[in-house]
Formats: sequence, structure tokens, C-alpha cells
Amino acid sequence: MAEAADFQGTSPSPARRWLWRTGALLAGVPLLTGLVQLPAAPSADAAGADTAQAASGAGSVSVSVDTLTPSAPTEDDTVTVSGTVTNKGKQTVTDAHVGLRVGPLLNTRSGIDSVAKNSTDVQSALGPEVDDKHSEEFAKLTPGVSQPFTLSVPVNKLDLGQDGVYQLAVTLSGQTSAQQWEQILGVQRTFLPWQPDDAGTKTRTTFMWPLVSTAHMTAETRSDEQQTPVFHDDDLAKEISPGGRLDRMVALGKDLDVTWVIDPDLLASVEAMTDRYEVPGEGDDTVVGGHQAVAKHWLTQVQEAVADKEVVALPFGDPDLASLAHNGTSVTGSLSHLKEATDVASRTVDAILHVKPSTDFVWPVDGAVDPSIVKVATSAGADKVIARSDTFEETGGLSYTPSAPRPIGGGTTAVVADARLSTVFQGDMTKASTSTLAVQRFLAQSLTLGLQTGKQRSVVVAPQRTPSASQAQTMAEALTILQDGTWSESQGLVAAAKAQPDPAATTKVPSASAYPSSLRKHELPRTTFEQIARTQAKLDKFKVILSDQSRVVTPFGRALNREMSVSWRGRQSEAAIYRSGVEAYLDTLLGQVRLIDKSETKLSGRSATIPVTVQNNLVQGVEHLVLRLTSTNPTRLEIDGDAYAEQRVAVSGGHSQSVKFTTSANANGRATVVAQLYTQDGQKYGEPVTFDVKVTEITATVMLVIGGGVLLLVLAGFRMYTQRKRAAAREARERDHEADEDADDPQNPETAGERLTQDSGADDPEQPSDPAPDTAPENADPSGTGERVDR
Repeated sequence: MAEAADFQGTSPSPARRWLWRTGALLAGVPLLTGLVQLPAAPSADAAGADTAQAASGAGSVSVSVDTLTPSAPTEDDTVTVSGTVTNKGKQTVTDAHVGLRVGPLLNTRSGIDSVAKNSTDVQSALGPEVDDKHSEEFAKLTPGVSQPFTLSVPVNKLDLGQDGVYQLAVTLSGQTSAQQWEQILGVQRTFLPWQPDDAGTKTRTTFMWPLVSTAHMTAETRSDEQQTPVFHDDDLAKEISPGGRLDRMVALGKDLDVTWVIDPDLLASVEAMTDRYEVPGEGDDTVVGGHQAVAKHWLTQVQEAVADKEVVALPFGDPDLASLAHNGTSVTGSLSHLKEATDVASRTVDAILHVKPSTDFVWPVDGAVDPSIVKVATSAGADKVIARSDTFEETGGLSYTPSAPRPIGGGTTAVVADARLSTVFQGDMTKASTSTLAVQRFLAQSLTLGLQTGKQRSVVVAPQRTPSASQAQTMAEALTILQDGTWSESQGLVAAAKAQPDPAATTKVPSASAYPSSLRKHELPRTTFEQIARTQAKLDKFKVILSDQSRVVTPFGRALNREMSVSWRGRQSEAAIYRSGVEAYLDTLLGQVRLIDKSETKLSGRSATIPVTVQNNLVQGVEHLVLRLTSTNPTRLEIDGDAYAEQRVAVSGGHSQSVKFTTSANANGRATVVAQLYTQDGQKYGEPVTFDVKVTEITATVMLVIGGGVLLLVLAGFRMYTQRKRAAAREARERDHEADEDADDPQNPETAGERLTQDSGADDPEQPSDPAPDTAPENADPSGTGERVDR
């Protein structure tokens, strides 16, 4: 009788028939107890096919419900259920049949939760089985063997009464050799929403459709004009390729009335893939990525899908607000990264998708909030925080689910998503049975929520951030049915946030102690934000010397946003590798502008110039640098008359420049000199270069000695020269004398003619036939430097 009372809304005849059968069963108990007992005889409570009771345990047969159509039937429909039954026991099941049972009306949301939790419990109460002609029989079920089934029942045979959600169970009844009587050996419960006519007051439902991925781009870019980006993997190509997770999200969402919630980093990364990009190859090498066509196609599909739809842009990189609030606010500069990520979000989405997004929303992990998270969210300019009802719980004992918006003070609104509707699609949805059960449970919760009160309410569904392809498929199926149904109508997230709040709903933000420990243990640690701050400080020092800061500030700024991403939760080692890679690459760029090492320098005199070389291996020029040369012993060696001197430095890309400093020595010996680059604001840049200067002073006495030595060399050379000249003249006179004697000899016939000729030309000083002199004309000029002088 108690179970019969649970059938609210059923017609009198089925209830009376069920009571009559139960009464007949009870009346037969005394008769059965007087019979001869058989070894395996069933108890009196197990008699009768229509009242087959559960066997012990959870059942030896698994029942899978793979399809249920229509999911929300109307009066003229026929409900069709298909699936499989699998004998998981050790004994063969005989005389088995699969049938449908309609249980009581479930008029509370917690009642639906209870049924879903015990959906395969054969010992829980079940309703009567529908007419036998709508069942399917199996003569035998062998252990380990599965058999398919299909059951079709007109709605008018289900005896559905008032609007609401009914428990629908598929059971397998049969017997085994050990228990030779009919019993329920397996069951699968699900839900059948029943709202054949349009509801007088429809629930306004907002479904957030997230396009979010993990971080894929690094801070590294090539030196070409396009700044070819480098990705740390090529996994994004898999997600946007046909059949991939993000491809399915776009293909399914374009036909649904949803609010698109997008991480701008995803759009920026895919856009970078439409042109040349590089991915890791073998070892430390990179190779050119080859998915440009896929990236272009996906972006085109997104542009078409979001046209005329509501788009909400998350801060760039989807930063982890909870981690920032709990571990990062004490690190200087952390909040500025969140503000920057919010500011760049709108520009990125608008430039790529050509739509103006809303940037007023932030979405903490799983909608869990506390006062510090709200404070961080509002510091970035957002005034709407997407929370979830399992952490933002009602404290006023409401008997219904209130509308989503809750004013929480300071002009901030908490948009509280419904936890039951938001979490129903989690888990493995690759199995048809799991997907079907999730769809039916979602519809059941939605309908029951709508029937709680006659007031119109705004409900928000915030599913998991990165649904798998199968989860997205299940979500789309459920949402399609809901949007074609009779008790709900679609509404955008912006409108839901502006809806009239329920005055009875709680507006108190949960305390910090109420924040789920399961979420806290996966937060980004303080060291994450300390490393981000350290990298930012290096970037600030680097950018001020660059002639084109955007080539460095933009890729590194976005990389720092990615370092705070929610996607690193549960992936601490990968997050650390990514952060270290960003910082190491920045260190490499910093090292491209440096001082060239110098060896020991010798000064032979009281004053001299010392050159120091600045090398720039960047592709762009550097400026606003100051080079300081400092003497550690100014009493011995001064720089421009002081302990140090400075000069401004500007070097073109790919060049080096030597900067000269004037030095003066006051004493002999060794002095150490330090060269250091500084930025214009006085910050040290790069490593210093230290070298020694050995001073050797040249005195007046030394100069006299050297001068005397040079004079002696000159005099010796002059003496050698004059001696050679005298010897040459003497030899010439001797030859002339010999020639004259030969000419005076009358016996010499060869000279006779010559004498006649000479006599006739006595007036000419020289004739063309005269022999040339065998010595060069004397040159009175001094010899040139390096000229060789023979003795």
C-alpha cells in the first residue's frame, strides 16, 4: 500500500490492478506454506510473474539502455527503448524476458539524484511491468554473452498522469539452475519527462558553450619580418581537425541557441597557424607546421557559428582566478597581468571573429568562489562572476531553485549556475548507454526545476571547460531536445545576469574555509607567480633598449598570461617546464646584447685611449644604453680624469660598436678596470667585463737614452754612406787615368779613329755614344723609413 501511494498521477485502474495482484499474492501465502517444499522452491513473496522480486546482490545480468526515443514524448508518441543485456554471472539464465516498468512520479530534484545513484539496484522498489506483449523474450542467456533488445510501447500504455518526471526501468527477469523461479536479475533505471503541452511559465535557460583549450604557443618567434611563432606541440591541430574536439564543438554549437564562452588565446593560436609556424622536431630542432588549411577552415567555421550570437570573452589565456587569489596576490605585479589579459581579450576576439564580445564575466574553476576570488575578479574590471550552486549554496531553506543572478555587493553580481545541470555531462560519454542516461537525467532535472513554482526563473548551465567530442555530442543532443521542448526557452548569459534576482536567495559569498579542498590542492603555487614576476622584471629591463618593443613585448606578454592558465591544474611539471622555457628564451635574447671580453691592456705613457666593444646580435637596433668604464684604482689610473666615465651607446642590429675612453696614468703598475652596461634608468644590463691595465711610465732619462741611440745610428749610417761615395769616386778616377794612357799610345790602332772623333767633338760635353755611368746620381735626401742601408 505504501508503494501504491507513490504512484502520483496514475489512473485508478492501474493502481487498483496492482493492489489486487498484491492482495492475491499475500492471500496465497498460507496455501504455499502448506505445500511440500522443494529443494530450490522460491519463497511465498517471490510467487507470480507480475510480482517477480529481486535476487540477492546487484543482479547477475547487466542491462544497458543505449537509446530512448523520444526523450520527452507527447501523447501520440511511441516510446522505443533499445539496448543490450549481458549475463555476467556463472549460470545460464533461462525463460528470460526484458520488459519496461514505469515507477512513481519523481517530484523532487533530490529524488532524481537518488534514483540515478541506485540505477542498477535490483533490490530497490520497482513499478509494475507494462503489458507482456511489449516485452522481448530470451530462451537462454549464456554467461558472458550479450543480446540486443528493442521495446516499443505507445505512450497511452504507460499510464502517465500529471506532468512531471517518471522513473522508467528496463528489467530482465528469468531463472537460473540454482534459483528456479522467475526473478529480476538485472535492471537499468532512467527517466521519462512528461510535459505534453506547453508550460504556462517556461524556465529561461542559458547554456554556456565553451571554446577553451590548453596553452600551445611559446614566447619564441623567429627573426623574420613575420616573426614566425614557435609552438611547444602540434596538439592543437588535432583538436581543430575534422572530428577533433574543437571541430565538434563548433559544428554542434552552430545550430544551438547558446552563449559562446571563448578564450581569446585559442583564437590567437589558431590564427597563428594559418601562416608559417614551427613545432618541435627531432632533438632540439624545429620543423615547419603543415596545418594552415585546417586552421583557416576552423576559424571560418567559428566566424559563421558566432555570427549574430552572444559571445563572452574570458581574460586572455583563461587565468586561474582562484590560484591568483590564494597564492599570487602577495607577489608584486600579479594582478596587473590579469588586468592586461582582460584588456587584450576584447581586441583579440573582435579582430579575429569580427564580433564585439562581452568582457564583464569571469569564470573561476568549477564556479567555486570565496571573498578573495571575488576581489581579484573585480580588480580586473569584471563585475559578473560565474559561480555554481554546489559551492554558492542556499542557506535560507528554499524549497525551489532560485534564479541565477545574486547581487553580492559593490556592484558585483554572482551568476550562480545550476550544479546538477552543469555536471551531468561529465564522465565517459563514448558509451551510448552513458550518453542516453545523461540526456534523460538532464531533461528530468530541467523539467522538475520548472515545475517547482509558478514563478519564471533564469537558470544557467556552465558545463566543464573542455568537453570531449563525445561529451559535446551528448550536450548537443540534450540541448536540442530541451530547446524543442515545452517547458524551457533560451536566454543569453548577459540577459540572465540582468534578470530580476530572487529576494529570498542567498547573497552571501561563501567563506574562504568553505572553498573545496579538492580544488585547492590543484592550484598553481606561489612559486608560479614569483617566476612570472621575475620574468616580467627581465622583460621590463630588456624592452627599454629596443627600437621596436612590440616584437618582444607582445609574444612575451601573452606567454606570461598563458603561464597563469587554468589548464595547468593537475599538470604542475608541465607548467614548470613551460614557464622555465619562457624565461630561458628571454635570457637568450638578453644575452644577444653584450660586451666583448678584453684581455690585459698595456699603457706606455701617461695617457691613452681604451676601446670597449658592444655587440648586438639582435635583428633590431638597441639604444638608450649607457656604457660605464670604472677604474678600481683611480690613484693609479683615471678615466676621463675621474674614477669612471660614461658614454651613451646605440648599436644597429647585427653590428658591433667600439666605444673609446681616455685614460691617464699617475703611477706605474697594474690597475683593474670594469666595463658595465646600464639602461637609462640606471639598471645594470648584462654581465660586466673586467680586465687589467698595466701602466709603464716613460721617463725623460729613458727618452734621452733612446734619442742618443737613434742619433748614433743615423751618424753611423751617414759615415757608411760617405765612405761608399769616396770609394766610388776613387775607382772612377783610376779608370779615367787608365783610359787616358791607352789613348796616348800611338801603337794602338783601335784608338786612332776615336781620337780623331774626340778631337772633332771637343766642344760637346757628352755624346749619345758615351757609356752610361755605373753609379746612380747622388741623392742628398734622408733615407725613408724601413729603407735598408748597406755597409
